[in-house]
Amino acid sequence: MKNSEIIKEIRSCLNLSQNELAEKLGVSFATVNRWENGHCEPSQIAMNEIKRLCSSSDIDFSQFKGARIISRDETVTLYHGSKSGIRGAIAPVSRAHCDFGKGFYMGTDRTQLLTLICNYPEARIYTLSVDLSGFKILDVEAGLDWALLVAYNRGKMDFIKNSPIYDRFQNLAEGCDVIIGYIANDRMFVVLDRFFNGEITDIALIHSLSALKLGKQYVALTKKACKKISIIAEQEISKEDRGKLKIESETNRFNGIVMANEICRKYRREGRFFDEILEAGK
Repeated sequence: MKNSEIIKEIRSCLNLSQNELAEKLGVSFATVNRWENGHCEPSQIAMNEIKRLCSSSDIDFSQFKGARIISRDETVTLYHGSKSGIRGAIAPVSRAHCDFGKGFYMGTDRTQLLTLICNYPEARIYTLSVDLSGFKILDVEAGLDWALLVAYNRGKMDFIKNSPIYDRFQNLAEGCDVIIGYIANDRMFVVLDRFFNGEITDIALIHSLSALKLGKQYVALTKKACKKISIIAEQEISKEDRGKLKIESETNRFNGIVMANEICRKYRREGRFFDEILEAGK
């Protein structure tokens, strides 16, 4: 759904005129009118304000954008990095506290995975063919919903089990075969931790997501999905390459810290902290 359609739909759900919505968002009537006619796009900050307005009115923004159920009838080429190689049939057996829970993780670019396995002498990278036809797929856009889904899967919400916000993210991928979402890469890992630890707000996080070009990952959640994954090629990672990748990983983390510091200073008075979002969702 386009942003123009999303804004019209949300305004209809709120039973507001364009002028009334403009007042609530702190923008002009002309701005809302231009959004809805597709003449310009709302900024990320404006979209965040629209999300907050939805939340305060008990409207689930994810029904419009953020996380949506889709289906695709296509075959894609993806990549998987393994610390010691794939043994036996491909299965959804990663550790539970990965970004999107237990599954078989694949990236859209082989370089996304290399820094994750560079410390392991038996590391291998696989080129895969994945047939997505007939799958129920959860597609998660880079934004607050993405960060909260990662938080849920990393156990950051465990202390509010059985709350509405916990239940929402627990059930978000229910019945899905595959999740498509963005990778919390070396730089984003630092920023996410700062968000979860209460050092930066959701506004700072969203600006970080906008600043970084995160690659996408596909996660096969079910045996049904894993059965439609075929290995095209397998490559070992040499000791020399592992050394170079380790330096690259450390550099990316350092750059993430520098960026997070700059964003934290710039947006320290805007938005909500992680604990405030969870408290509001109880």
